[in-house]
Amino acid sequence: MPNKQTDLLDEYHDHRDKNNPIAPLADRMRPDSLESFIGQSHLIGKDKPLQRALYSGQPHSMILWGPPGVGKTTLARLIAHYSQAQFLSISAVLAGVKEIRQAIEHAKQHYQTYQHSTILFVDEVHRFNKSQQDAFLPYIENGTFIFIGATTENPSFELNNALLSRVRVYLLHSLSQDELLSLLESALLNHKKGLGDDAIEIMDEDKLHLVRAADGDARQLFNLLDVATDLMVLEGTKNYINSDMIKQTILGSQRRFDKRGDLFYEQISAFHKAVRGSSSDGALYWMSRMIEAGCDPLYIARRLLVIASEDIGNADPRAMQVALNAWDAFERLGAKEGNRAIAQAAIYCALAPKSNAVYKAFNASMKCAKESGSLDVPTHLRNAPTQLMEAMGYGQYYRYSHDEPEGFSAGQTYLPPELEDIQFYQPQERGLEIKFKEKLTYLQHLNQCASEQKS
Repeated sequence: MPNKQTDLLDEYHDHRDKNNPIAPLADRMRPDSLESFIGQSHLIGKDKPLQRALYSGQPHSMILWGPPGVGKTTLARLIAHYSQAQFLSISAVLAGVKEIRQAIEHAKQHYQTYQHSTILFVDEVHRFNKSQQDAFLPYIENGTFIFIGATTENPSFELNNALLSRVRVYLLHSLSQDELLSLLESALLNHKKGLGDDAIEIMDEDKLHLVRAADGDARQLFNLLDVATDLMVLEGTKNYINSDMIKQTILGSQRRFDKRGDLFYEQISAFHKAVRGSSSDGALYWMSRMIEAGCDPLYIARRLLVIASEDIGNADPRAMQVALNAWDAFERLGAKEGNRAIAQAAIYCALAPKSNAVYKAFNASMKCAKESGSLDVPTHLRNAPTQLMEAMGYGQYYRYSHDEPEGFSAGQTYLPPELEDIQFYQPQERGLEIKFKEKLTYLQHLNQCASEQKS
């Protein structure tokens, strides 16, 4: 016999958003068909993978990965609707092993009674630990339920390989401004679920302010609109929301940024690649995005030090000092003036000549050191502080370069004989490395001449 409480819970899941006038606007405006779903056309457009899964009524287990407010929960509900499946939802923030077991039992009872499958939706699935994630595995395999997990974090890092091997991962994107504007207009005009009965007037420019503040997040957009309606004033037969009300509504709202999550690393990656690609505008934009959203500016300063070594190197050794000076200026001046110093360093590094020759040379030398084993130090490079070591030839034939012409002891080697032909550092034809390359070529010529004379 089915669990009555579960049936009531499912009914609540299915109908609360449509008929509850005091529910948040974001819940009331959830689409109840694929045609009314806005966004994610790469997944649910014509002949796209999720569209086929929905219309076929034969869904598969999956992970929906994307930022907040882009439709992960709504898509899971639509999949349950189109497949005529029971919809059970648990949140990894609140649930534990006990709740997982209860959901599994509900799914078993439902199938035994109705011969219908169950969609088990797990929100914030990345918050479950390994043992909790493992608890789902046998029931995904034997078909007790179709598993749909939602996460804002990269599944590659946050979910077990065993779970990932049993599901498909779909990446959902932030909503565009046009898509958010369409949702906003729908909420203002919809009489059944939205605000159509309130006859609200908002200037187009103010609508755009709301859309920009929502930052790709439909839930945030509806929440902002909900707040704005508390401030609206009635004039005649219409309610008006003006610019001042919009400003009050969005005051304090921030761009999406999570110093521990994917967005942080994506933006840092974009900043680094803009500097490497000599785009000063790109570097400034991503730096400003991160600072505006709450990133510690000193993290950006530290990243510039990495760039100065990894991507500029000896093409312009001054870049390292510029980055260090910006860091020092921030600590001495504080954020307001210090941010400008970091911006100055970012522009300098972006427009400096680029070379990764030092980076490549160091990696190559580390690889060689690891693979070549414990090669002996050549005898002439060893010190001889004792008579015994001197008698063994330590330091014999070593030539002191300061006493040689041009301060260079041509023909003297500094690597083990097994590696004497190797060259880690290959300077490029950029910036100061042009001079370095000329110098290396000249020194190699002197070594060659010394070798020929010796032979």
